[in-house]
Formats: sequence, C-alpha cells, structure tokens
Amino acid sequence: MNIKLKVWRQAGPKSKGQFETYTVPEANPHMSFLELLDVLNEQLIKDGIAPIEFDNDCREGICGMCGVVVDGVAHGPQKRTACCQLHMRHYRDGDTIVIEPWRAEAFPIVKDLVVDRSAFDRIVGAGGYVSVNAGAAQDANSLPIPKQNADLAMDYASCIGCGACVAACPNASASLFTAAKISQFALLPQGAPERKTRVMTMVDQMEAEGFGDCSNHAECEAVCPKGISISSIAMMRREYMKAMLG
Repeated sequence: MNIKLKVWRQAGPKSKGQFETYTVPEANPHMSFLELLDVLNEQLIKDGIAPIEFDNDCREGICGMCGVVVDGVAHGPQKRTACCQLHMRHYRDGDTIVIEPWRAEAFPIVKDLVVDRSAFDRIVGAGGYVSVNAGAAQDANSLPIPKQNADLAMDYASCIGCGACVAACPNASASLFTAAKISQFALLPQGAPERKTRVMTMVDQMEAEGFGDCSNHAECEAVCPKGISISSIAMMRREYMKAMLG
C-alpha cells in the first residue's frame, strides 16, 4: 500500500505549526496506525529529518496515552477504537490521511501531535478517589450492590482518560471525562461519604482548567473508545445540584 500522510508539525508550544506531507510507500495492511507512524519516523530519521512526536504506551487500547485526530475524527473512523488499535486494512492504496493533535485550549500542544493533558490529572486529584476507610476486600465484597448499579459503575470506570471527548466537542468540554469519574463513585456505597464534596471540587476544577461547558452535542459519546454514555453527564449535573442544595 502507498499511503500519503498529511501531519501537523509544531516545534513547541509557542512555535507556529503547519501541515507537512509525507509518503509511506510500503505500508502493510496489517500495520496498526501507530506502527505506520513508526515506519514513517524511521524514514525521516534516515533522511535527517526530526521524527514526528506522538504519545503512546500500551498500544492495546487500554492506557489512553495515544490520541490524535484522524481525518477530522478523534481516534479515527472506527467506532469504539483507540487510534493504536486502528489498522491500515481500513484504508486503501493511495489514500491520504490527515493527522492532527487534540485541539483544545486546556490541552496545549507540547510538540507535533503531543498535547499536555495534565488538566485531567488535576481534575482527578481534586476528588476522583475514595480517601475514607472503605474496609478490606472482603468487606467490599459483602456489601449488597444492585447489579444495575455495579454494571453502570464499571461502564463509567472504563474511561481511559484519552481526551477524545474534549477533542471532539465543539466547546472543548471535559464533561464526559469528569462525569464518568464522578458517576462511578456516586453509584457505589464506598463513594457515599465524600459524594457531595467530590462532585463540587471536581466540577470546579474542570471549570478552572478552562474547558468549555457541555451543550449536549453528544460528539463525545460518538468518539469515546470505550463507548461511555452521556447519561453520566446527566448524573453529574444531578449530583452537583443535590450537593449545592444540601
């Protein structure tokens, strides 16, 4: 396969960026999207050109480190698929693929396709945990929890914090990420003691980071590699109103 890549290049946060066009003449259909970038970087290094910087770690769709906009869609065209699990068999010989970083004020570009997503860490640090004594494992297992709540909490907990929701949202909102982290605890008894303070501090931190507000476009749900529902945002809003009134 002959694949042409139009890639965003930017030397640093304050540098002017631009698209550069490259060709990978022998792309294998079995390659993952990130392996294609690896092959391109090998070519660039041989040609004395600085390789393209991009985030990655596990390459199994688990860690959330990878994340780029592929042809205008966060993580690319395949539903519920992180870009590290996107394979070249979904493309045809001669295709041109446009690759950009996440675009959001709260995710400043570090270099090329790498953005600073530490704002997510600060949101979680504001309350996305259980700090009270919840007992040992056997104590947790002895608590009766409705299966519907347990399943839903697990769905929300599957969020990998990749940031696709922010990149896809026209408001650059982090509501889906924040709501998933809040809702997973709101559904479980272990999260009950800090329920009110958690939602208030995490939402306040989200706003302080400069993310936009949710206006129910649902683009976040459409691109989420874990398929997290915007129902979590509705739950977060209810939790916030209860905390404010209580």
